[in-house]
This record gives sequence, structure tokens and C-alpha cells, in this order.
Amino acid sequence: MAITAARDRGNYYEDLALDYLLEQGLVLLERNYLCKLGELDLIMRDKRCLVVVEVRYRKNNRYGSAAESISDSKQKKIIAATKHYVGKMKIQSSVRFDVIAITGTAPLQWVQHAFLTAG
Repeated sequence: MAITAARDRGNYYEDLALDYLLEQGLVLLERNYLCKLGELDLIMRDKRCLVVVEVRYRKNNRYGSAAESISDSKQKKIIAATKHYVGKMKIQSSVRFDVIAITGTAPLQWVQHAFLTAG
């Protein structure tokens, strides 16, 4: 049951993030893209740029903010899954990695270009 509660909570915060990004003019291409390399929360388009969005929620800052919770290994998984998606869909546009960070009841934080890939 804890898994369902966690999944429901994740879906709730992804819904908030998605609604916010749609209001900002981004277009949803795919949600919860899953491959053997990992999962991508939201895949969107911002004009001609592919935007991969990681949504992070933290109840409080006790163990670091939501944005700080994305480790180097998590970034590598996101990048690998993105390369898989780009190859599968034959996408030619540039790619940007954004984070929607939500901590407690504070307003959500949209971090554009949150991390970069070396290739």
C-alpha cells in the first residue's frame, strides 16, 4: 500500500508540474517514458527544443532541497534514457534538462538547464 501512496503522491506533483509548464507554453510529448535505462517524468517541447523534465518533491529541506536531491548517478540515468528516447524517435532538435522542484508548501521552482550532458 505504501507503493500506491508514493505513486499517487508522485502523480499529484507531476500533475502540478505539467499544468505549470503547459501554462508557460511548453507542449507535452510524453509522460513517464520508461526504458531499460531509466524513466523520464515529462518530455516536452519548448519551441524547437526537446525538454526533459525531472519532477522532484521533498516534504521539507531537512535532507536538502528537492532540486539538490538529483544525484550525479540520477542525472546519468536521465541522460541515458533521453539518448534512448531521442534515438528511438529520431529527434534532431537540441535537448534541455529541466527540473521542477517542489519543497513543502513553497511555490514550485522551475530550474531550466539544470544539468548538461557531455555529448
